[in-house]
Amino acid sequence: MIPAQEVVDRALAASSVDEAIVIVIDESEASLRWAGNSMTTNGVSSTRTWTVVSIVRDGTTAKVGSVTSSSIDPDDIAVVVRSSEDAARGAVAAVDAMPLIAGDIVDPGWDDAPGRTGIEVFSRLASDLATGFDGADRLYGFAHHQVHSIWLGSTTGLRRHFVQPTGSVEINGKRGDAAKPGAVASAWAGAGTIDFTDVDVPGLLAELDRRLDWAARTFDLPAGRYETLMPPSTVADMLIYLVWSMEGRGAHEGHTALSRPGGTRIGEQLNEIPLTLYSDPAAPGLGYIPFVVTGASSESLSVFDNGMSAERVDWVHDGVINALAYPRAAAREFDAVPTVPGDNLLLAGGSAATIEEMVARTERGLLLTTLWYIREVDPATLLLTGLTRDGVYLVEDGEVRGAVNNFRFNESPLGLLRRVTEAGATVQTLPREWKDWFNRAAMPPLRIPDFHMSSVSQAT
Repeated sequence: MIPAQEVVDRALAASSVDEAIVIVIDESEASLRWAGNSMTTNGVSSTRTWTVVSIVRDGTTAKVGSVTSSSIDPDDIAVVVRSSEDAARGAVAAVDAMPLIAGDIVDPGWDDAPGRTGIEVFSRLASDLATGFDGADRLYGFAHHQVHSIWLGSTTGLRRHFVQPTGSVEINGKRGDAAKPGAVASAWAGAGTIDFTDVDVPGLLAELDRRLDWAARTFDLPAGRYETLMPPSTVADMLIYLVWSMEGRGAHEGHTALSRPGGTRIGEQLNEIPLTLYSDPAAPGLGYIPFVVTGASSESLSVFDNGMSAERVDWVHDGVINALAYPRAAAREFDAVPTVPGDNLLLAGGSAATIEEMVARTERGLLLTTLWYIREVDPATLLLTGLTRDGVYLVEDGEVRGAVNNFRFNESPLGLLRRVTEAGATVQTLPREWKDWFNRAAMPPLRIPDFHMSSVSQAT
């Protein structure tokens, strides 16, 4: 397999159209799975995908063709380039046409070999899990580590490079007699990481043990609106969907919950609590690719913006909606600032309170530890539905009294931000529902006075 940089150079040299962009992504991946207190599978793999984007210009219009390949045969480079050019010549004019990002930029590390991972990254994790395997509770879970090495080159002189490590661990604990229906208590805990050196497995196991202890008592509750404490993981799952919906064009055209008559909701105050929801490629421990990389245009990204630098974006600033995502063409059309979507999400502006301190101040409510199967119901209000799973607990007089039945919920992340009455300390967390697509997050726990549990669920 020839070096990624050579793929970029050969493909650009073979291009015969007006402009071209080449993106090469080498992925190194390791995984570890366990079930019933035994390691079951592990694996390591390496893959390469590369994309050639060809652009044919005619005056102010431009047509785009994009072809992606996983071939490692150097002889296929010219074939893919020709296919991309043929696709461009046969395409309709691109609505997001702009000049390509230009400049003789060569990122540090351009000539480096790709980053690698291996099963050894889980050494300490596996050792710490062994302690849990010796206990009576049954543990199930999955650890995953990926290292993506990205090279992006263009005929305008860009040579951009970044190595993106991404990791996570999820542990599900079960207690009780599996032969008796309804007699098994279940709890989930997880963590995001870049290298597993900061994963506190004993802490995760202790949290599972505490939640399973709580489940020794159970209560049946009806559907309704409950004061609800949302730990950071559940907050991340709701707010990630909000940021995915913050597209400038859709808001201007009246298609989204960020629309209002004659414009967008930028400038609208959601809450007196000075919460700031932001993405930042330089956030410690949560950093992401600091430039645009895309093989196809969408409402929030444009192939013409490939290589454009990404910066911190405050989507909500001090409780006020502050920004939407705009590729350069949409920004020009709507007189806005080009804004790149982020690959991490942080919420700051709360107090220093922990979830335990918030529980201690709760007269009666629910502690909602994980969300699952979240789906959109109404894009106009961003109403989402989903299920609770692996731990909903009744809080009374400042203490967790026991586990309650699961629910289906109906809530909007915008509505939650409008109604939150307390936010605690921001900590790094792993979203459960969206982990496979988005796992770099830091959130505070939130207190919602009237979280809508719309119906009782039989989910376990």
